[in-house]
Amino acid sequence: MTSNQGISCKTFTGDSGTEEHFISIQAPEDLSFKEQVAFVNANYLDMQRQLALSPETAVFRRIFLSDVLNQASFIRESDLLDDMVAISIVQQPPLQGSKIALLAYHVKAMKPFTKRRLSSKHLLVEKEGQRHLWSTRLCTCDHETSNSSEKQTKAIFDDLSSVLTEQKANLADHCVRTWIYMKDVDVFYKGMVDSRRDIFSKHGLTANTHYIASTGIQGACSHRFDLVSMDAYSNLDLVPGQISYLNDFDYLCPTKDYNVTFERGTTVSYKERRHHYISGTASIDKQGDVVHPGDVLLQLDRALENTDVLLKSGAATLDDMMYLLVYLRDIADFQGVNRVLRARFPDLPIFIVQGAVCRPAWLIEIEGVAITKNDNPLLPSF
Repeated sequence: MTSNQGISCKTFTGDSGTEEHFISIQAPEDLSFKEQVAFVNANYLDMQRQLALSPETAVFRRIFLSDVLNQASFIRESDLLDDMVAISIVQQPPLQGSKIALLAYHVKAMKPFTKRRLSSKHLLVEKEGQRHLWSTRLCTCDHETSNSSEKQTKAIFDDLSSVLTEQKANLADHCVRTWIYMKDVDVFYKGMVDSRRDIFSKHGLTANTHYIASTGIQGACSHRFDLVSMDAYSNLDLVPGQISYLNDFDYLCPTKDYNVTFERGTTVSYKERRHHYISGTASIDKQGDVVHPGDVLLQLDRALENTDVLLKSGAATLDDMMYLLVYLRDIADFQGVNRVLRARFPDLPIFIVQGAVCRPAWLIEIEGVAITKNDNPLLPSF
């Protein structure tokens, strides 16, 4: 693990020798946007050199922007974009004051793996006999105001489902994680939720089966009239016993109790490691009620506690997190939240961005990925 003035990285190395790196770079606030992009790119390249990462090891990048409509064109012309990397671009202003922040995921394997584009929005990574589908910037690219988050949500999931079907996979059995972004989440969240519930039901995802780990949060893509956009990760070759779900009903109620359809966490197990995908987690109790209304620091404590109990249900802890992504409704809460998190996790890549949560009373939400060791020779290698 390394950390230095807005630049940090955490690495997991399994017994097979395969390394996973999560790199965080946040630009200084006192530079122009063009200078901030150059800073991020230069320090990203330097971090890759330090870690001996070739360009081929890059799998996924998420670029957080403060003003996507004005900034996305500059990003498209920068070296941060690469056709053989899944690139997410989302308007969620970094709250340390910069206009851009970068989360990058690299895999350095003992055996080579392949990447190929299925379309501009879907990248297929084939490794150790398993196909990993990274889908980014899924949106309708609307050119006029439809004002329907329901219709846009359906179109986005139809796009993902169509690609999965082409690869002889499906939404219910192979999609592991989604990130759903909405403009004005206080207004458009319900439409997305209602549409997703209907879509899931048609695909066999119900309260009696399972759902998909997810975050539904305020954010925007680079198209002016899109209300909803999405990133997703799917494993197209999961085998029985490879996937499980994280819950602790002494702390958190099932999401169906308040009529939403997502898993609080999902674990994908491999021969020598386990990936734990934590959905957006807020200050909620086992009755589904908001805990500590009006107090963001107490809500942060409860959200971290909830995350820890979810991880413990999968034999992991907060210490196993590879990064934390923190969403704040009110930018005035940044200093206090940042102070607490940096003291508790001094070397962990942490992103604090502006993104309102689905209930106005939730002032903060957190998510991330944890990785732990595993020893099950019956499962595929990562």
